[in-house]
Formats: sequence, structure tokens, C-alpha cells
Amino acid sequence: MTRVKICGITNLEDALRAIEAGADALGFVFYEKSPRYISPKKALEIVKKLPPFVERVGLFVNATCREINSTCKESQMSLAQIHFEADKVLLANLDLPYLRVIRASCKEDIKLYQDEYVIVDAYVESYGGEGKRVDISWFDSVDCSRIILAGGLNCENVKEVESLGFYGLDVSSGVEFSKGKKDATKIKEFMKRAKN
Repeated sequence: MTRVKICGITNLEDALRAIEAGADALGFVFYEKSPRYISPKKALEIVKKLPPFVERVGLFVNATCREINSTCKESQMSLAQIHFEADKVLLANLDLPYLRVIRASCKEDIKLYQDEYVIVDAYVESYGGEGKRVDISWFDSVDCSRIILAGGLNCENVKEVESLGFYGLDVSSGVEFSKGKKDATKIKEFMKRAKN
């Protein structure tokens, strides 16, 4: 069954609605330039009220190893999402598991790090959350079993990617009514279509 992460969580109500609808993971954006930014303290307030077995993913852009480790510890994240080109030293010194994000601008990009689980997102200057889609034809004849697809997913197009066998889907703007505010109806509909 496809795993789903709802990213850009900024409040408890959205977090609980996402979990109720069947989300496997929640994403918290620790990038201050994002309209979906949340402070570690506010993220912790949400995390403390979550039920068990929910993956808590902290998203980072151009952060140091120390910043990632301290933020994840403070906010009780279970996974770090590395949304920038991080070197091996940084990755080796993280205190928790991580997922690299490939910001794909061509077909060749999606074949990077094939021995790892990765998130593949469309390349945008602002590091995601713009609803831009990756060209789905790039995934033809590619093993997608370790790929989590992000970028431009919504209730209308989620069925188009079903046959490609992605490990997971990562949605943010596609289930919102405004940046950082989720739409409960869209979340339910997306989960229903992604999981069935």
C-alpha cells in the first residue's frame, strides 16, 4: 500500500485530520523563508498531542548538521528531510535517519541515489510547495519502489501515478485552501484515492 505524507503542517487541527484520514507521516517545514514555516517549539506542541506510530518529518533547507540535530531533538522529529545538496560529512553526523530530496529538472536526476529511499520533487527556486509537477513520463521503466513522489499532487491527478508503484506520495499545496492551511475535504479525498 502506498504511504502518504502530508507536508507543511502548521497547526494541530490539520495534523489530527491528516492522521484521521490515514496519513502515515506529517511534514514540518523548518525553513524560515517558507509560508509553511513552523518553529521547533510550535512543532513540539503539535507532536506531543499526536497518537503513536506517526512518522514526524522535519524539512530543512541549507541548514548545518548542528541546526538539524538540535531542531529535530527539540521538536521530537523522527526523520530529517534534506531539501538541499548536503555533503557526506553532514549526512554522516546526523543524529536521526534522513531522506534526501532530489529536485529534479531532467529525467537523469531521478536516477540519483538509487540505493536509497528518496523524495523526488520538481525543481523550483523556492524549494517546493509551489504545486509544480515532475514530468511523469520520466518514470517510465524506472523502479519506483524506493521513490516518494512530491510536487503538484492533488485529488485530481493522484490516480495518474498509481500504476508506477511509488513507495510513497508527499502532498502539501494540493490539499490546502491557503498556504499552510489544509482543507479537510481535500485531505480525505486525496487519502481515499491514494490508498485504494
